[in-house]
Amino acid sequence: MTRPIPDLVVIGAGVMGAWTALRAQESGLRTLLVDAFGIAHARASSSDQTRLTRASHADDLLFTRWSRRALASWLRLEQATGERLFVPSGVLWFARRNDGFEAASERTLTAEGIPVEHLSPAALEARWPQVSAAGLAFAMYEAEAGLLLARDAIAAVVRAFVAGGGRFEVASVRPVEADAGRLSSVRTSDGEEIRAGSWVFACGPWLPRLFPALLGDMIRVTKQDVAYFGPPPGDGRFGPEWLPGWVDYDAAFYGAPAIDGGGAKAASDRYGPVFDPTDGERVVDPDAVRRARRYLASRLPDLASQPVTETRVCQYEPTPDSNFLIDGHPDLANAWLVGGGSGHAFKHGPVIGETALALVVGEPAPPGHDRFRLAAPRTQKVALRAGGDSDVDWV
Repeated sequence: MTRPIPDLVVIGAGVMGAWTALRAQESGLRTLLVDAFGIAHARASSSDQTRLTRASHADDLLFTRWSRRALASWLRLEQATGERLFVPSGVLWFARRNDGFEAASERTLTAEGIPVEHLSPAALEARWPQVSAAGLAFAMYEAEAGLLLARDAIAAVVRAFVAGGGRFEVASVRPVEADAGRLSSVRTSDGEEIRAGSWVFACGPWLPRLFPALLGDMIRVTKQDVAYFGPPPGDGRFGPEWLPGWVDYDAAFYGAPAIDGGGAKAASDRYGPVFDPTDGERVVDPDAVRRARRYLASRLPDLASQPVTETRVCQYEPTPDSNFLIDGHPDLANAWLVGGGSGHAFKHGPVIGETALALVVGEPAPPGHDRFRLAAPRTQKVALRAGGDSDVDWV
């Protein structure tokens, strides 16, 4: 039996690829979604239990507005599927100075009409007694932010894609050679040929492996260690009803409350060492746990001495300026590259998918798209996601 040739093949079923495939199928394109390891697998950058979603992006209006549009899409999917995908915990920002990321975000959110609260250190401790305000200038609270249940959410996107007529397959694609002006087919690792009219490569940390000459020096994959700390027995203060997600931008730490009987999440947002997403072992560095405990001792002290109940190795795949890559392949007229997740792509997934689809079908590039082009000047930044550019050090 001859395999039907789809209009579009999307390689990679992480948040970028899954939403691109869903949007393409909804638009009427016959779409095949392919992933080397399956849906929400353990090696994926889009896996793990939770991802923060928040509108705070300093004075960056594009990402502030993207995050709101994307959250609306996540909530529509939640309503359509009847599955819990979002936990409305809110997100709390710990500001160490009066003129930093948080102050700029507060001005932007206020101007955009997005609910935000400014809290003095005393007000912070009164409202959330499990939090220490030591060393803070103020705190900022986003009431409409919260947690996306990452593994469940990706699975829900793919199920919606398949339910709408899309096809999903598990296959590993070989590196792509670009020499013909258009791409008619790719080969899988077992030699099978996949053919299509158009292609989107949204392969997360594997994208530079498929296009080493083009992206090998642009996207760097780093190991990011995450630890979950079990709350004390009988202590509900660290669940999402009583503790928001939180970000300490200048200290480059973030975390999430304990979900569904698990531990409270704490992780450094500084870039880790270069990492192999296929063969790298998912074993957390003991120093990462030590740094997390040291941080918690300063901000959530009753968690600092609690046992680690789970660990996870994720990865970032940042570009030099931490902006995404969403652009056509320079030598293949029918292929597009979507990547550079940088640790903050998950919340924006639905809008990334919409943006990629617009390029595929030949619509004008959305406003602000220039920053995501392959040829965009990308000034090196320490971080766009959260911190890493201050003198605060938790080593």
